[in-house]
Amino acid sequence: MPLKHINAVEAKTLVDQGAMLVDIREDHEYDDENIPAARNAPLSRIAGMEISGAPAVVFHCKSGARTRMNAAALAACTDAEVYILDGGIEAWKAAGFPVKRG
Repeated sequence: MPLKHINAVEAKTLVDQGAMLVDIREDHEYDDENIPAARNAPLSRIAGMEISGAPAVVFHCKSGARTRMNAAALAACTDAEVYILDGGIEAWKAAGFPVKRG
């Protein structure tokens, strides 16, 4: 299933409605700064991982590049409707949404 690209406002709306937000950055990046609602599932360990428990999953990284480049692997992790947060955590911050720092 192809991932749909959405902006930060659309991502926040989905998360507020029960979508799972998944941060694919590595542990140290997540520990330095993250979106409070996000679950960390580093790209380096995502192969074979099953992400379930939500009707939709929104994947994000720092800028959106890693999610775009790895869309097929991310989509294979879930049967839920899947999305990419265009611009990643940087777009989330630019929209004025909260982040947690280390």
